Amino acid sequence: MKRIPLMLTIGLFINLSHLYAQKQTKTENIFLITVDGLRWQEVFKGADSLFIDDTGMVENTDNLLAKFWDNDPITRRKMLMPFFWETLSSKGQLYGNRAYGNFVENSNTMLFSYPGYNEVLSGFADDKRINSNSKVNNPNTTLLEYLNQTTGYQNKVLAYGSWDVFPYIINEERSKVPVNAGFDLAEGDNLTDKELMINRLQNEIRGPWEGVRLDAFTHNFALEGIKKHQPKIIYIAYGEPDDWAHGNKYDQYLYSIHQFDVYLKELWDFIQSTPQYKGKTTMIITTDHGRGINKKTWTGHGSSIPEAKEIWMAAIGPDTPAKGEIKNKGLWHSSMIARTIYSLLGIEYPDEKAGEVITEMIKD
Repeated sequence: MKRIPLMLTIGLFINLSHLYAQKQTKTENIFLITVDGLRWQEVFKGADSLFIDDTGMVENTDNLLAKFWDNDPITRRKMLMPFFWETLSSKGQLYGNRAYGNFVENSNTMLFSYPGYNEVLSGFADDKRINSNSKVNNPNTTLLEYLNQTTGYQNKVLAYGSWDVFPYIINEERSKVPVNAGFDLAEGDNLTDKELMINRLQNEIRGPWEGVRLDAFTHNFALEGIKKHQPKIIYIAYGEPDDWAHGNKYDQYLYSIHQFDVYLKELWDFIQSTPQYKGKTTMIITTDHGRGINKKTWTGHGSSIPEAKEIWMAAIGPDTPAKGEIKNKGLWHSSMIARTIYSLLGIEYPDEKAGEVITEMIKD
């Protein structure tokens, strides 16, 4: 009778040792961050010389030039996105500078938001079924839903977004992943003082768009939610750059990009200051689509604007070699992010349709 528990204990030890040996990565947590419609041109070259002093697109050109302009694109990209070009460029990786033949593109041919986010989150394009921005539940299973069904990650997945379509993109009803998006408020019986204040401010400050809240609310709801619930998987989707661009407000577009960079720094600093996350968390950052390149097309995107497929991505974490700006020629797709996240976590992505792993993001 005494041998049975002993054999079970030995078997369990061997099984756990095997699983431990299989995982070669340090990543235990993922922060997946997207920002809507941020062009690779601003990421890698800073403010656009064609737009920054156009009085039809900029309210105060002197202020904008003082804050974001320099003749050297290397200098001005640092002025616009200091976290990207100080921390990410020294400790992480950045893909998508087409000047070096380093291409990142959408696989989907729709080239607008819902198809772009589906591609990032599910790992593949689905142009037949995902071809509008309508509030229709995503038929595809996202990486967030898969993880929420996986032992060790159940009830440890959270999502926050500025756009009110994200509950449908993530299929909150089916996936059971909590999604705070659009003008959702923080809910529950144990709201913190900060959550109560953000709720109040969001009710009082609606912002200029009907279906998209200001990113300040999304960011602060997310940061407070992370502190409170300590998720292993967090998805945050910022939205302002795209909406300002649609309105031909290049000054506000730049200001929102700069603020997005500030938010990233705050998230990364929090990760580094929190024992649960420090040294065990990878942050992956990308966009859902690009946009046009001249004054007539930059406000838009979609299949009629070929440049809208041109995007970028970045990663930083304990398993990602610190290579900075990747200058190797090649082509990567946003459909590769889902399987790469699973690889960083040391598990197999369950959908064979998903793109390949971005092997360069993971140490050998």
